[in-house]
Formats: sequence, C-alpha cells, structure tokens
Amino acid sequence: MATTTGTQGFQAAYQGTPHFGHMAEQMQRCIQECLSCFSVCEQTLAHCLRKGGRHAAADLVKVMVDCAESCRMSAAMMSRESAFHARHCELCADICKACEEACEEFGGDAQMKACADACRSCAEACRQMSARH
Repeated sequence: MATTTGTQGFQAAYQGTPHFGHMAEQMQRCIQECLSCFSVCEQTLAHCLRKGGRHAAADLVKVMVDCAESCRMSAAMMSRESAFHARHCELCADICKACEEACEEFGGDAQMKACADACRSCAEACRQMSARH
C-alpha cells in the first residue's frame, strides 16, 4: 500500500482547493510571525531577568518561555508541512494571547510593549492559519 508523505502529502491534501497559492502565502506569513515572536519573547525574557523584581516573576517567565517555544514549534511544524500544524497553531494563538496580556501589565516598558505587540500579531496569524484547516 502506497502512502503520500512530505510535500506530496501536503499537495494531495490541497488538491482541488482554489486557494492553494494563497494558503502557501498565508503559511509563509504565519511562519515569519512565529519566528519573530519567538525572537522577541527570548529578548524580552532576558530583559525581564536583568530587571528582576516583578519582571522576573515565575508566572511571567513561564508564559514567556511557553510562548517562545510554542512559536518555535509552530514555525517548525509549518515548515515541514506537518499534518498537525493547524492544531498546534490554535494552541500557539492561545499561548500568545496569554503572553500578550501578561506583558501589557507593564505599561511604560518599551520591551514589554514590543513583546505584547509581537504576541498579538502572531496570535492573529496563527488563528487565521488554524481556521483554514
């Protein structure tokens, strides 16, 4: 029994779908948003640990690490055309939203605002990606 794998499986899943070109473009955008959010979360984590105090609170650090790793994983899953990428994008959007909300509590801190903005943008891209599947 023959099975389709890799690119063949991805193409087979979307045969006859009129938006294949758009989907590829949307996926590329989502990958970029995820990689950007991963990078900003990592930079913000370093910022928080340097500042200490409430910036280094365990709950904040955990959600930031969860967000960074979820974004990295989503980008990797989309890049390899995993059959599970849409489901993971949905989870990633939820985690990004939680990180966004946590970062927004630090008004006046430019790095925290940058992280909240990156999380918001990534969550939107991941929600759109998960809704397409």
